[in-house]
Amino acid sequence: MCNNYGYVRVSTKEQNEARQMIALANIDVELTEIFMDKQSGKDFDRPAYKRLMRKLKKGDLVVVKSIDRLGRDYDEILEQWKYITKVKKADILVIDMPLLDTRAQNNDLMRTFLIDLVLQILSYVAQFEREAIHQRQAEGIEAAKSRGVKFGRKRKDVTEEFFEAVQRYESGEFSLRKAAKFAKLAYTTFRRKYIEEEEKNIA
Repeated sequence: MCNNYGYVRVSTKEQNEARQMIALANIDVELTEIFMDKQSGKDFDRPAYKRLMRKLKKGDLVVVKSIDRLGRDYDEILEQWKYITKVKKADILVIDMPLLDTRAQNNDLMRTFLIDLVLQILSYVAQFEREAIHQRQAEGIEAAKSRGVKFGRKRKDVTEEFFEAVQRYESGEFSLRKAAKFAKLAYTTFRRKYIEEEEKNIA
């Protein structure tokens, strides 16, 4: 008997497992068959993912909401896709991209070609987006440094995310509350730290 399994990954920055869980439920994946890791996808040393791979057998189905749940960059996504479909001989369904459903191939060479093409494009886009985020973070840090902001370990509530949040708030991209949420700080704490940094710059 073949089984349907769901895989959910959330990082400490996202905390959006509810959306993924709801999406999986709509595909008739039982709650008891959903494997979830709450950590970064930097590597695949993830306990829930490992358990899923050990349990997975030929003919089973792995369902993910989006392609980037399988990895953080182009190479990892392709590697995991190949492992699941070629080594484990299981199927994959990507909810956000219905074309990426290996169950429907049935030796259809054109569909197989399209799946491979779309997979590579989406994998590249996933990597590009993450690199863009890292670039924005780096630019936020440099902008903060140019304003005379000092980095130090003793001030644990002033993180790299804080400085990026400040930059995006000052550019008009974020409201003050959204910036505080992005920096993972209480609104009042973020506002206080922001005022403190501004006062330092004025001084």
